[in-house]
Amino acid sequence: QVQLVESGGGLVQAGGSLRLSCAASGRTFNYYAMGWFRQAPGKERNFVAGIDWSGGNTNYAESVKGRFTISRDNADNTVYLQMASLKPADTAVYYCAARTLTIATSPVNYDHWGQGTQVTVSS
Repeated sequence: QVQLVESGGGLVQAGGSLRLSCAASGRTFNYYAMGWFRQAPGKERNFVAGIDWSGGNTNYAESVKGRFTISRDNADNTVYLQMASLKPADTAVYYCAARTLTIATSPVNYDHWGQGTQVTVSS
């Protein structure tokens, strides 16, 4: 079992940057692939970025490639999402999620979820 707590959200102007963090509890963090998803009001929860258990493989949604970077620190049980060149379209609640070993892009494939953190990008 793993519990996830996101932090780092907030209000930022377009073109700005934010770094989200997701702290995981439990001793088996190393076995989990981690994903970041986002959900805007009235819309589905969509994949943003994922990283496998080792940190050696990453995957990004087309809409964030070149702007967002996912990373993890297994010694600290934390996964990060560095977001740059933010746009109003990036406004959403951001969730981190965990699943065993490999990255998946569908939220139904993730077993553990955080409570979410709001990111608002003003124009």
